[in-house]
Amino acid sequence: MTENKTLDHAKEDLEEGKSPSTAAGEFVREEMHHIREGKHGAQSTKQAIAIGLSKARRAGVPLKPPSRGRTSERTHEAAERNYEIGQGKRRPQAPSRKRARAVSKALKREGHGAASKAALSRQAKRSALERRRTSRSPKAAAQRGATTRMRRGIASEAARKAARTRKRRRTRR
Repeated sequence: MTENKTLDHAKEDLEEGKSPSTAAGEFVREEMHHIREGKHGAQSTKQAIAIGLSKARRAGVPLKPPSRGRTSERTHEAAERNYEIGQGKRRPQAPSRKRARAVSKALKREGHGAASKAALSRQAKRSALERRRTSRSPKAAAQRGATTRMRRGIASEAARKAARTRKRRRTRR
């Protein structure tokens, strides 16, 4: 069950203009906490992340389902269903008690290693490799962040310091 704190954090993220995937990250984080505290387990880190994303979509985070071909057809359809439920375009089906209990029993039998720091790190590295993140992309992300901060009027001391550093580095060359 999704906690109110998670919903509040996700709502805050969306109100601040952050992307839906950032807001959905709150649900993934909650899922990792659940696994660590022993509420249930997961077969893999990917499964734990998928559970979190599914909860986010159902809770109304406008996180679009993955495009066809990127995941299995079954996963795509489930994500599409969850998205529509969250956006109020489809009514959620009444869950079967038998199935709900079977799912939670199955998850309880799984291990808790999927939410370990090492497993999360491995998953992040694999994901970055799959998406071919170049060495320049962190710099691009930082520049996008700086632009956003400027637009939002948060031209902080940090932004000024970064500008000074860039200027200093340009003169060295």
